Amino acid sequence: MNKKETARLKRHRRIRLKMEGTKEKPRLVVKRSINNLSAQIIDDTSNKTLFSLSTASKEFKLKAKNCGNIKAAGLFGEFYAQKAKEKGISKIIFDRAGYLYHGRIKTFADALRKGGMEF
Repeated sequence: MNKKETARLKRHRRIRLKMEGTKEKPRLVVKRSINNLSAQIIDDTSNKTLFSLSTASKEFKLKAKNCGNIKAAGLFGEFYAQKAKEKGISKIIFDRAGYLYHGRIKTFADALRKGGMEF
């Protein structure tokens, strides 16, 4: 593992000590790779994933051609918020998983807010 990944994991551990998702306000964790973004909503009290979606999914691939850029992150945020609302989830705790809050992560979070998610 390289220094950047080690630092990210260290930040993620430190962040996770301070937050816990509940049934009323579950935790949304975002995972970033070079080509895709994925996010899942987790209830930490029962250790269950309530909802999960990725830019690699077939239904999102129809909306965006390239999924590893800022434009796709914005589209994915709005799409994710819409799907989560259909599942009855509107209030969340945003867990950036140790990634710095800029670029695709920030755009994704702003698009979630625009889509009606509260955090």
